Amino acid sequence: MEARSTSAVLARASAVAAGLLPLAAGAADLDGSALSAWWALPFVGMLLSIALLPLLAPMLWHHHFGKVTAGWMLAVLLPMAWLHGPDAVTAALAHTLLAEYLPFIVLLVALFTAAGGIYVRGNLHGSPGVNVAIMAVGALLASVMGTTGASMLMIRPLIRANDNRRRAAHVVVFFIFTVSNAGGSLTPLGDPPLFLGFLQGVDFFWTLRALLPETLTLLVALLAVFYVIDRHYFRTDGVLPRDPTPDTRLGLDGAVNLLPLAAVVALVLASGTWKPGVAFSVYGTEVEWQQIVRDGLLVVVALVSLAITPRGVRQRNQFSWAPMQEVAKLFIGIFVTMGPVLLMLRAGQAGAFGAVARAVTGADGQPLPWAYFWLSGALSSLLDNAPTYLVFFNLAGGDAAQLMTTLAPVLAAISAGSVFMGANSYIGNAPNFMVKAIAEERGIRMPSFFGYMLWAGAVLIPLFVVLTFVFLR
Repeated sequence: MEARSTSAVLARASAVAAGLLPLAAGAADLDGSALSAWWALPFVGMLLSIALLPLLAPMLWHHHFGKVTAGWMLAVLLPMAWLHGPDAVTAALAHTLLAEYLPFIVLLVALFTAAGGIYVRGNLHGSPGVNVAIMAVGALLASVMGTTGASMLMIRPLIRANDNRRRAAHVVVFFIFTVSNAGGSLTPLGDPPLFLGFLQGVDFFWTLRALLPETLTLLVALLAVFYVIDRHYFRTDGVLPRDPTPDTRLGLDGAVNLLPLAAVVALVLASGTWKPGVAFSVYGTEVEWQQIVRDGLLVVVALVSLAITPRGVRQRNQFSWAPMQEVAKLFIGIFVTMGPVLLMLRAGQAGAFGAVARAVTGADGQPLPWAYFWLSGALSSLLDNAPTYLVFFNLAGGDAAQLMTTLAPVLAAISAGSVFMGANSYIGNAPNFMVKAIAEERGIRMPSFFGYMLWAGAVLIPLFVVLTFVFLR
């Protein structure tokens, strides 16, 4: 008995010496300032797996990405269970699932299902003016039905409109810039980072008020640059002798799914304004009644969309659950492995990532909006922008009420950096790769991973510099 007790003490002392276990922390209340940076390794490994394995080992990733995700999750949960016991693991998982993951994934499923039941039929002539109009409409839709929904709805009509062009890759690249990213910056429905902010307490219409000037400036500039480039290619390249899909009048099949989309908007908006003050505690995590009602009705909306969609519409839209399944598996891994990182960042300069906190803080101790913009954007360029937003949200204090008022420029910078700079690479935002895959399936030769980044560096980075000096100083 004494030997067993001595072994336990030595094991605990070794863990403390390694910086893995804070001495004063309880089982379910870890102190981020006492955690070692080693706890971030599973999170880094998870994100690097998402970024690199599809490029370096595509077959392995395609068939086993779920196992890879589970492995990184266990790399956090098993040491936590060993050091703190099963209660700590249960409490951590309950908070991750109920407060963050389930609301996030249920909204995506509802938007994905409703948007997938709408098919834009017909074809237009892909002139520079028509292409700009299609992208502008897609950018407006992105903040209502999400960047994923708007991208899936508008990319196929855009490709059909340009299938008689000798060169069309640049059209898809700018579509990713505008519709798959920048257009989703005005509401929590638009892009996953902003919905995570909404779940943290940011008002539904706050981003619309705070980011409208920046978003309009960026979109107008992008569409103007695109028009100049596309007009040049249109005049010099000409078109193919035969149009594979002759111009016909546009129309909507499955337009009844506009009703489920409207219901999604209404439910999210209502959950942010209706506060009955009723909550249930599940393993230490408070689940509010409005969240339960919202998420339950969002599931009903998705089922109704499947039931009311006319036969054949989803087939013509090439609707598949595979992208949603991949997102669901990957994001549970991201949310679980991100937990220790959030604790360390919330500790500010006292935590293991104090250097990051110092980089976004001026000599006078005040936060630097431009630094938050570029640092959150840099990570969003190569990692997923949703967890990046949450990381910097917590680094700025994690208090939504304060971030919307006295620290509003900081929250605006984090929101803009996470959403805008998700366009800097194919892996910055989920729709980027989906659009690329659809374009290549239709015979468009898209730029390579680094070729796309050259486009982003030449077009987006100068515009972000302008935004910094005009809005984020």
